[in-house]
Amino acid sequence: MSSYLLINIFVIIIPVVFSFEKKVRFYRKFPSVVASIIIVGVVYIIWDIIATARGDWAFSADHVMALRIFGLPLEEILFFITVPYACLFIYEVIRSRMQEREYRIPDLFTIILPVPFLIVGLINTGQPYTQTVFLFTAAFFILSMWLYPGLLRSKLYWVFIVITYVPFILMNGILTSVPIVTYGADAFSGIRIYTIPLEDFFYSFSMLSFHVLVYKLILNRWQPHLR
Repeated sequence: MSSYLLINIFVIIIPVVFSFEKKVRFYRKFPSVVASIIIVGVVYIIWDIIATARGDWAFSADHVMALRIFGLPLEEILFFITVPYACLFIYEVIRSRMQEREYRIPDLFTIILPVPFLIVGLINTGQPYTQTVFLFTAAFFILSMWLYPGLLRSKLYWVFIVITYVPFILMNGILTSVPIVTYGADAFSGIRIYTIPLEDFFYSFSMLSFHVLVYKLILNRWQPHLR
């Protein structure tokens, strides 16, 4: 069994076991969870396929299985299932134990919030990973303001983001220190925190934020009784 597959199993096993816990009852929201994983996952997998082919990152043959799907190891495809599932589970655990509250954020602030990310993305034409991740982050803020403006004011959402950085640092620290994933020197800024590229922090933020956004939109529409 490959190292990357073991990480995927470790990420999802506890959330799966406790999905049927009485207070959270995460299993009742599976339709919205699956829809979020598919919708957001397809976008990020396409990005992953392009980035891998372009040389933004690569996967160590010593730590992944030989099976490839559109140039990606099977474990990398599983990453886009296990991580969102685990993180949406974390979101619901927090929601079951914390009273929701909205921060008073001026409308002007939410309007200008995407601007610095757009600027950084647009000027980094020579670093494709840096450019893409900042543009995706800007896109999240724009779409969130348009589709679900209350999300950026949600205390629950921001607590979720902070908490998920703990498993992110643990998992990504393993992936980049072993290393299971390596990065093209010309694809990103070269700035690392420990062994983790700075851009990975924004990658995690944008991907998980998109998952929560889509999850909430679908939950409100398909399963409003479980909101």
